[in-house]
Amino acid sequence: MRKEEVVKHWLTSAEDNAKLAEDLYKLKHNSWCLFMWHLAIEKSLKAKITKIDRNIPFTHDLEKLAKTAGLDLTEDTINELKEITSYNLEARYDDYKLKFYEKANNAYTLDWISRCQKLFIWIKSKI
Repeated sequence: MRKEEVVKHWLTSAEDNAKLAEDLYKLKHNSWCLFMWHLAIEKSLKAKITKIDRNIPFTHDLEKLAKTAGLDLTEDTINELKEITSYNLEARYDDYKLKFYEKANNAYTLDWISRCQKLFIWIKSKI
């Protein structure tokens, strides 16, 4: 695949994850909604990394990916990326998952959906 095709693949997959996040929120699956936002942002960062011809690190750490992508990060953005990274529940222990499910109430989820959307748009604008 050419670089442009790989970038397009990452972005298409990221957009699909963002759409699924919206659908999951409508179904009141807040924790899964936030997990999908993590994936959307992760994939958009991987598109940016691919675009600038850097090797994609094997990580789900959004701060590390954003730094590899060469993005100019504020302290607030770094803190947001750290929080969103915590939504990657795949390999977490059950007690961590339970705390996250409790944390992901409607108010928290709506706030972080908004933050994720802004970050997602910002990252895509840098590609």
